[in-house]
Amino acid sequence: MFEKRQRLMDVARASLSNKYAGEEHAVMQAISSYLEVEKVRNQIFERLEEWYSIYFPEFRPASPTSLARFVIEFGSDKKRAGSDELRKVIGEGADKVHSMIKESIGGEPGVEEYSTIKSMAEGELSLLEVEKKIDSYLEGSAKRIMPNITYLIDYKIAAELLAKAGSMQKLAMMPASTVQLLGAEKALFKHIKFGTKPPKYGILYKLPQVVSAQKKQKGKIARMYANKISIAAKADAFSKNFIAERLKADLDRAMKKPKKG
Repeated sequence: MFEKRQRLMDVARASLSNKYAGEEHAVMQAISSYLEVEKVRNQIFERLEEWYSIYFPEFRPASPTSLARFVIEFGSDKKRAGSDELRKVIGEGADKVHSMIKESIGGEPGVEEYSTIKSMAEGELSLLEVEKKIDSYLEGSAKRIMPNITYLIDYKIAAELLAKAGSMQKLAMMPASTVQLLGAEKALFKHIKFGTKPPKYGILYKLPQVVSAQKKQKGKIARMYANKISIAAKADAFSKNFIAERLKADLDRAMKKPKKG
């Protein structure tokens, strides 16, 4: 009895090992980590921007990086920042910021307060580096396991679809209509339970083609992409043939029709 149970445990363990042996699971973990880091980093940026605006309300940083670097270098005493030093820290717009400093109505933070604000700025930059490393890994890995899908759409969006599906095989077996709604599960549940308007897309709303489209065209474009992604997923999961160039050409032709309409 014990030997039989041990054999079953070994089979289950081997099955689990095989399931997570490939890059699929790593890509799913990576995209989840990327989205979490991005969320936290954006929250830190918002808090940092709001806090430091007490002392430099005129400053509108071009990016989270610009704000973090400025705070680290000049946050304790902004008036010591010359044009040349500013240019090294924030790049373009340094002369304008220098003029703002001269006219600023803000004071300077105390030593203890600045130390805290600076820590937040350093955390922002640190998380940015983590985000870049995850992004670099994602790009290589996603393109390796999903060459067709990532030829059609951004590799991060492809990774999100994979994470929502659970595996390449599951993604490949999904009909296009399901692919279209991946990521819209809550909206779909509300539609079924409460009769709200049905969702037209989930993760695919991040596609630049959907974002920039007219409201009436967004659902149609998401459906076009879902159809081609569904075909591409089957090639990536099963045949391993690269068919994305033809699929992309079909998409480009199809995209011209709604624009004319």
